[in-house]
Amino acid sequence: ACTGIENIDEAITLLEQNNWDLVAAINGVIPQENGILQSEYGGETLHGPAYGPTGHSTAASSNPSSSSAFRHVVPSRQIVERQPRMLDFRVEYRDRNVDVVLEDTSTVGDIKHILENELQIPASKMLLKGWKTGDVDDSTVLKTLHLPKNNSLYVLTPDLPPPSSSHSGALQESLNQNFMLIITHREVQREYNLNFSGRSTIQEVKRNVYDLTSIPVRHQLWEGWPPSATDDSMTLAVSGLSFPCHRLTVGRRSSPIQTREQSEEQCTDVHMVSDSDGDDFEDATEFGVDDGEMFGVASSALRKSPMMPENAENEGDALLQFTAEFSSRYGDCHPVYFIGSLEAAFQEAFYGKARDRKLLAIYLHHDESVLTNVFCSQMLCAESIVSYLSQNFITWAWDMTKEANRARFLTMCTRHFGSVVAQTIRTQKTDQFPLFLIIMGKRSSNEVLNVIQGNTTVDELMMRLMAAMEIFSAQQQEDIKDEDEREARENVKREQDEAYRISLEADRAKREAQEREIAEQFRLEQIRKEQEEERE
Repeated sequence: ACTGIENIDEAITLLEQNNWDLVAAINGVIPQENGILQSEYGGETLHGPAYGPTGHSTAASSNPSSSSAFRHVVPSRQIVERQPRMLDFRVEYRDRNVDVVLEDTSTVGDIKHILENELQIPASKMLLKGWKTGDVDDSTVLKTLHLPKNNSLYVLTPDLPPPSSSHSGALQESLNQNFMLIITHREVQREYNLNFSGRSTIQEVKRNVYDLTSIPVRHQLWEGWPPSATDDSMTLAVSGLSFPCHRLTVGRRSSPIQTREQSEEQCTDVHMVSDSDGDDFEDATEFGVDDGEMFGVASSALRKSPMMPENAENEGDALLQFTAEFSSRYGDCHPVYFIGSLEAAFQEAFYGKARDRKLLAIYLHHDESVLTNVFCSQMLCAESIVSYLSQNFITWAWDMTKEANRARFLTMCTRHFGSVVAQTIRTQKTDQFPLFLIIMGKRSSNEVLNVIQGNTTVDELMMRLMAAMEIFSAQQQEDIKDEDEREARENVKREQDEAYRISLEADRAKREAQEREIAEQFRLEQIRKEQEEERE
């Protein structure tokens, strides 16, 4: 706008020559006279600026009779050969960084050829990402992208298998990562966002999808698995999934009985057909029996048992059934649930000595939530979570599936935590369950530190547990200090009372001795008198 230079390459070159000082760059093109910038309004068009502080000449206006306050100036038309700009690229690929320096007259393909030599990856397999202007092709010239001097890019290789076992560090990192699987249920056009750790297997994903969609593993038809994912026992970390998100589509096989030609044709259309290792008892349709009925047994008999009996009179018995059912569904590696009433859990967690107190974690289960199975199997049963809960928490559980049990817990919640917390839980939707409440006991009340919903990850759950533990530890230190001071005062009082008691006993013993001595003297005096009377 100031100089009339419309070529962005010339403008960038001019700015670089003036160390990106905008005023200096403008003054290098437009001469000044008496502190007034001169312009070329109405005069010759500016075709090529002269670069450098002295690279301009003050020329008279093409219209000498003009009396404008601005004199028309035409910089000298020196033909300056523009030097190519050097661009720096830092390219990241997995655990490596490669620095590439190129002229801006090069193409994107030139960068790929350099990376091909450095990374030993075919250029045709590379996807070069990180461009500010969006995706580009190999023939794009760099100067047309108007890039700054320093740039950061990254390489994706979706068509290549993951690194071999020799890259143990990268493999270990992948095993510790969390993958977001965006799974579309084809028949109902519903999308599920599920978090899985890199250690989870493909078979575990399919079983979790069975819980969400009611499509048995044997009847699941999948699209979107990488070509390297050929075995259901393979972990997600080595299956070649895109990180951090990967899209999959699942549907139901149209007919359980197919001819060989139909089966072969279906295998060509579907990217990967789920196989099963024979332990999926629910696949009754493989034998010509409908999903809803097996050998005359209604499907309700095959459903999971309730976590907790409805209208249970004894909370301890209800928790025993909850623990047994939880173990049968998700295995023995799970938090140790406190068996007893909520009041008994309070006593155990909050009312012991300050050093022995713990936080109370309340797990609220709901069988109808789509998040329940993933939350229990992937997060609540993770070894790190189980270990941390057992060391620092008393864990109590309740099943909110049945309306009667839900109402009973809300009544308990209102009594112990207040109506605000009860209303918060009451307004939670089914798909937001399960919930994990973190409770800290205080002198006069119980405080809810956190309400964790089911749509979380292992790392986030652990972080929130640790954050609650930090708050509790600070409060616990204060309680320990107060308790120590109170015990010290009580010890001093006990010592004083003991010293006073000993002093009283000593005084009483002394007084009794004196009384005995006086009595003895009186007795002796009486004897003496009697003897004298007898002599007389």
